[in-house]
Amino acid sequence: MAARAFWTGYLKLSLVTCPVAMTPATSGAGQVRFHTVNRKTGDRVAARYVDAVTGKPVDEDDTVKGYPVDEDAYVTLEDADLDAVRLESTRTIDIERFVDAGSIGWIWYDRPHFLTPADTVGEEAFCVIRDAMAATATAAVSRLVLYGRERAVLLRPEGRGMVLWTLHFGNEVRPEDAYFADLAGAPAPSRDAMALIGKLISGQMLDWSDQLVKDPVQDRLLDLIAARKRAARRPRKAPAARAEAAPAAGGNVVDITEALRRSLASEKAPRRGK
Repeated sequence: MAARAFWTGYLKLSLVTCPVAMTPATSGAGQVRFHTVNRKTGDRVAARYVDAVTGKPVDEDDTVKGYPVDEDAYVTLEDADLDAVRLESTRTIDIERFVDAGSIGWIWYDRPHFLTPADTVGEEAFCVIRDAMAATATAAVSRLVLYGRERAVLLRPEGRGMVLWTLHFGNEVRPEDAYFADLAGAPAPSRDAMALIGKLISGQMLDWSDQLVKDPVQDRLLDLIAARKRAARRPRKAPAARAEAAPAAGGNVVDITEALRRSLASEKAPRRGK
């Protein structure tokens, strides 16, 4: 069953407008989540705001946004101040520009959402915009208020619908040159090394499946919780300490070609997917 839309509004391109619905493309519903509990009483612990100087509790109605300008000094902003600088409309995805769909690096992508027509009346306009972007290999750039903040968003055609990605802002992405510049003078890999690593990659190829990104920690947590439920009131033994593996001897300099040959030799059989 499809998840319920958490946002409805309008998609607008010049004079073309259609009602749309949006749903997050990912979900954390299946994640194991914990509450903070008082170890002595077993009761859940409630969080409260406390004045950092006086130590006294503060009612939520008495809190306000503060921007630090000096040590222990803040410029305060009310909700009305924040509303004044936000988008005029929080319910319209007004397409401002188009870009080459292949020109946006993966590092800019933040959170994906499925975008679909909200009713049959708007389907034709929605499909025209979607198919035109697919035919021209372009993506649409806009802005939208989501999760309490104005965000840059990118729309891409995907199958019968679209995917709306929230994007990181320019000041949130660190420049890669600051980290990769020292690699400019690195020697080119030898032909033998490239051939060997090509074989290693080929032998480990699989068809994509969500099982490749399965969370083993989640499964172990669920097993642990089930075991604790079965033995809720029995005394708990301390787990035996596991010996840490000793670090490999030797320096950091290795013969990459020889290491690749050994890797290939250790492969008992290819694990290619069907």
